[in-house]
Amino acid sequence: MVEPISGKEAKDYVLNHHYSKSFSSATKRYGLYRTVPGERRLCGVAVYGTSVGQHVFRLALPELEPIVEALELSRFVLDDSCPGNSESWFIARCHEYLYRDAIRGVISFADPVPRRDLAGKVIFPGHVGTIYKSTNAIYTGRATPRTVKLLPDGTVLNDRAAQKVRRQEQGHDYVEEMLVRMGARVPAAGVKPAEWLWTALQDVGARNLRHRGAHRYVFPLGRTRKERASIKIGPEPERYPRQPDRG
Repeated sequence: MVEPISGKEAKDYVLNHHYSKSFSSATKRYGLYRTVPGERRLCGVAVYGTSVGQHVFRLALPELEPIVEALELSRFVLDDSCPGNSESWFIARCHEYLYRDAIRGVISFADPVPRRDLAGKVIFPGHVGTIYKSTNAIYTGRATPRTVKLLPDGTVLNDRAAQKVRRQEQGHDYVEEMLVRMGARVPAAGVKPAEWLWTALQDVGARNLRHRGAHRYVFPLGRTRKERASIKIGPEPERYPRQPDRG
């Protein structure tokens, strides 16, 4: 069964099960439930939001209004108890909910860059979006290449999280506490947030990782093929990628 869930339920599940160990912008949240003897258990979560800039929506879905008509599938995770094909079935049910709420397009990104922790252990092997391909998403190429900050545990401190610290926006305390747990000094009174962040990344031994850009997929939503085909998608669709980048 698939149904909307609370922000707390979604966040707790994502932080415990998603490789990034981070939550993101959440406009819509859905949970996949399985009923086992004597228990109804949450075994998957999909989070839709707007963690990317509006220019990303304008590029991928140029005729749809972000938030109102278009969202990003920012987190999608299922546990190992789910049977085969659960991912595609789950996504299809989420799209039904979204369509009823006037959402006509969804973008999502597959990260092909492997991650290793400081000890060299593979934390994330990278993926090319096989699930999206199997659910008829349209591949439209890579996002902009960039350099990211790789933390000691193999996770990435993304630009949005760093911005929360620099500007002291909602959620900055979570990012600061995470870095302190990794060995950064506690923020001191009078120290500018941007200066503290720079020092904290030095403290924990953050590394620069050149990222060639995540693979971008687009889902046009509609009840019929004609409705889906009427939604303009850009840039021109490309051939599906076959393997992750080299680590």
